[in-house]
Amino acid sequence: MSVKKIKSNCLETIKPVRDALDVLSGKWKLAIIVSVSVGNDRFTDIQDSIPGITPKVLAKELKELEQHQLIKRTVIDDYPVKIIYQPQPYSSTLNPIIFALKDWGINHKRKLFEEGFTMNEIGEIPQCLPEEG
Repeated sequence: MSVKKIKSNCLETIKPVRDALDVLSGKWKLAIIVSVSVGNDRFTDIQDSIPGITPKVLAKELKELEQHQLIKRTVIDDYPVKIIYQPQPYSSTLNPIIFALKDWGINHKRKLFEEGFTMNEIGEIPQCLPEEG
């Protein structure tokens, strides 16, 4: 197999992966999708479910997820005005990826722990994930 063919095969994988990461990049987007998917539909509920996220960052990330049609923002014209966030049906296509990352993350932390790293060094195992199905 020629070097040119190997490079072409590599780029056929890297380019779509890069496109996906451009949509989901950062440490908050998948956490937001998970939070909304498990039923947190109000801004403050989403924020409370994701330790460390600031309101400014959450607002920015929600807007980007809405632009990519993964989250739907609905304004309910009432008094007071109510804004809810819901996962778009398309966002469920991320579930296999989320669960694969969950499994990999748990296995990776387990491996590091077995090699002598402490929980302080490797962090906690996530507790909030959408139901498999």
